[in-house]
Amino acid sequence: MGRGAVGSSWASFRNEWAGAARTPVCVCSPWPWERMSSAALRRHLLRLPARRRLLCASSSSSPPLAPTHGGHGPAAAGPGVVELNPPRGTRDFPPEEMRLRTWLFDHFREVSRLIAFEEVDFPVLESEALFVRKAGEEIAEQLYSFADKGGRRVALRPEITPSLARLVIRRGTSAPLPLKWFTIGQCWRYERMTRGRRREHYQWNMDVFGVPGVRAEAELIQAIVLLFERLGVASSDVGIRLSSRKVLQVVLDMHSVPRHLFTQVCVIVDKLGKMSRDEIERELISTGLPSEAVQGIIDVLSLKSLSELEQVLGSGAAEAVADLKKLFSFAEHYGYADWICFDASVVRGLAYYTGIVFEAFDRQGELRAICGGGRYDRLLSTFGSEDVPACGFGFGDAVIVKLLKEKGLLPHLSRQIDDIVFPLDGELQGPASCVTSSLRKNGRSVDLVQDKRLKWVFKHAERVNASRLVLVGKSEWERGMVRVKILSTREEFEVKAGELQ
Repeated sequence: MGRGAVGSSWASFRNEWAGAARTPVCVCSPWPWERMSSAALRRHLLRLPARRRLLCASSSSSPPLAPTHGGHGPAAAGPGVVELNPPRGTRDFPPEEMRLRTWLFDHFREVSRLIAFEEVDFPVLESEALFVRKAGEEIAEQLYSFADKGGRRVALRPEITPSLARLVIRRGTSAPLPLKWFTIGQCWRYERMTRGRRREHYQWNMDVFGVPGVRAEAELIQAIVLLFERLGVASSDVGIRLSSRKVLQVVLDMHSVPRHLFTQVCVIVDKLGKMSRDEIERELISTGLPSEAVQGIIDVLSLKSLSELEQVLGSGAAEAVADLKKLFSFAEHYGYADWICFDASVVRGLAYYTGIVFEAFDRQGELRAICGGGRYDRLLSTFGSEDVPACGFGFGDAVIVKLLKEKGLLPHLSRQIDDIVFPLDGELQGPASCVTSSLRKNGRSVDLVQDKRLKWVFKHAERVNASRLVLVGKSEWERGMVRVKILSTREEFEVKAGELQ
């Protein structure tokens, strides 16, 4: 395209844009653009800040694309419009954020190793039926689901436990019990975003299959406490509330509430603390519960001690109370009794829980639940298999990072490289490559820098926290040597290239 064509194309686009979009084009004046070649125009546009950038289409004759605004959609509809921000509720992970994520995931894995769990993983895309069969749950309404090109209904997983159950069923009797598995996976829920909650997040899950007693819950809670302690979080910052689904079932039985309403009631009362008492009562009454039953549920869920629970429910809650007392006893032996407390309002919103449930909370009350879990002994039968005693928890990445940030506990994780290799002459690029390859084979991280000034190389070494600078000079290389500079001490010396470690 000649310059005249570029000027004509730009002028035409400018006039059309001004009339249609009614948005100022991010240029200072028209005349420099009309004299630019197509390649020069493209280079200039790509140098603009991200929020002002006009991206060129694939063809050099195509007009630039419309600017975008604030991550909520393009300024004007049209073909080729590119949104530079990730979808609402999702995240990019640039290097500094990725270092933090890796640091947190390493702690997840190390705690799992200490508790003798094995890592597993599953596809992010699952059959929709895996989740919607738990009818009436809030989670079923939050699915990112669609029909694939084969007409099959699929969904991005909103949680991990059903995928885990599917794999357990597939393995059948070939997997000796107990199974102690963990995973770190990405989950998706289309829901209203609040502080510490996103539409996509990563979740650390630990699950035990084949242990019927509360020893399994005791082990899982120790894993949570170990993680908090490794991250510098104290029991004065975070606590773990315990209760049992059996408590709520006893209350509903006392008031002759039909069993099929149990799951619906759990979803509603799980909102205690997020909604007012009046709102909770209205939602419970809307399910068909009599006001007497609603009052009884609210009264019991306000209890904060096992002795009060026994007084109110009597022998009806004996099994639930016995389980909880045993778990509190284990907590004393494990040494984390100061982390846990009884709270009858903890029921968890997922339908498959059958016994003890628990969740970690911010004692200042500023954040949503940090993690949560419980026993789900009847999950496998919902997928047509024989039930196996099981329990587990899910621990998301977003809330804990928020908490650590507010407590000043996030580490400063800068980039670190062992060596920078720099040829002092363009003719020495081959020898520099040879030195670089040798060092990498010895397990060192090496950045090979070429076509830069030595002053820039020193600044780069400081930015990436390099340990050494290896200079490949002509006179040294002729003698089979390279020059090494230890950057922390400024010590400098020569070493045989073949002996450099």
